[in-house]
Amino acid sequence: MHDRLDLLVIGECVADIVRLPGAADQVHPGGSPANVAYGLARLGHGATLLTQLGPDDNGRLIRDHLAGVGVEVRTDGATAPTPSAAVTLDGAGRAAYTFEITWTLGPVSLDRPPHHVHTGSIAAVMEPGEATVLGVVESLRTSATVSYDPNVRPELMGDHESAVRRVERCVALSDVVKASDEDLEWLYPGQEPERVAERWLASGPAVVLVTRGGEGALAVLPGGRVTVDALPTEVVDTVGAGDAFMSGTLHALAAHGLLGAAGRQRLRSLDRARVTDVLRHAAASAAVTVARAGANPPDVGELAAALARS
Repeated sequence: MHDRLDLLVIGECVADIVRLPGAADQVHPGGSPANVAYGLARLGHGATLLTQLGPDDNGRLIRDHLAGVGVEVRTDGATAPTPSAAVTLDGAGRAAYTFEITWTLGPVSLDRPPHHVHTGSIAAVMEPGEATVLGVVESLRTSATVSYDPNVRPELMGDHESAVRRVERCVALSDVVKASDEDLEWLYPGQEPERVAERWLASGPAVVLVTRGGEGALAVLPGGRVTVDALPTEVVDTVGAGDAFMSGTLHALAAHGLLGAAGRQRLRSLDRARVTDVLRHAAASAAVTVARAGANPPDVGELAAALARS
């Protein structure tokens, strides 16, 4: 099985400033694409993150955090402050974010072409940096598979109609798309997630995954739909859960030899048994993450243990 590949993640790093009642603020490395890169490295993959980090304490904290698991960080050398987000948690551990971010990513050179490219979140829709992100994806998609997670942040998406167009453009460029039911409700209010996923599938991807929190996850592929339940878990918080689902998805797809130019045709004929296994890995990765504080995805051993319990 092809279980280790070079993966490129493009997108923002964010310093999450977690605010809890009666406690001092805590600063944690975050940002959806950065979390995905971190999760992939924890699972043994070669991960490069193309991002924007400032020459400040938050930037150094994030760089050290990523380097600690072997993520190679590449930046455009800009000196804008590292993006930050104030994170508040409700009684169920659900996170709400208030962002302070500019996204001006410029051209960055790569030493070697990756097997797979992942992007999403703020980086793929916020001007002016989105142009760089899309340019890199378009330049690599003939030699690499592509995944995308819109990870909608309503306060940063701008005009709704324009945001939907940008998201749909990214969907059409991708082989694998993952979105939450909350993402889809914001993008297409009142529409059933399954119907949206089917429309997205028709625009180009090989598979569209929809996460549904405690209700599990759904995959839509040309052969129909596959669902899995969420693993029974005592939730500490949901920070990074969707990102852990994404890194678990890519890990499982790599294990089945479904990523990279050589794997694209196999990915396009993905069967129900394999997509079920991919969803199980993704759900287990998310379950480990929500059972502990912060965006702290599993390593290979922890993922295997979670799968054994499922």
